[in-house]
Amino acid sequence: QVQLVESGGGLVQSGGSLRLSCAASRFAIGPWAIAWFRQAPGKEREAVSCSGRDGSSIYADSVKGRFTISRDNAENMVYLQMNSLKMEDTAVYYCASDTHGSGHCPLGGWRLNARYDKWGQGTQVTVSS
Repeated sequence: QVQLVESGGGLVQSGGSLRLSCAASRFAIGPWAIAWFRQAPGKEREAVSCSGRDGSSIYADSVKGRFTISRDNAENMVYLQMNSLKMEDTAVYYCASDTHGSGHCPLGGWRLNARYDKWGQGTQVTVSS
């Protein structure tokens, strides 16, 4: 069964850092766009960042300059380095893959939940004051 498994979440103080990992199994991430989403309590799931097959990346304005997405195709892993964390970053973070697309993160559509056909179970990130 194809899987995405997130890890690395936890409790961190405001201003701190965390590195999330997303491990893919039973499919190769190389040809596909991989994204990170997050969902805070009482809010809709929102796109955070996307990594294209060519190594390109795109970010939500709320995390630009603080978060960095990266991928290791050989290890079948995607990462999200989160620095300068704020309380409003508290959420469950999910990785997702778009295995029906072109492998790119289209400017007009990378934020759409429906674009992604494979999802992990999520990892909790809690930022305290």
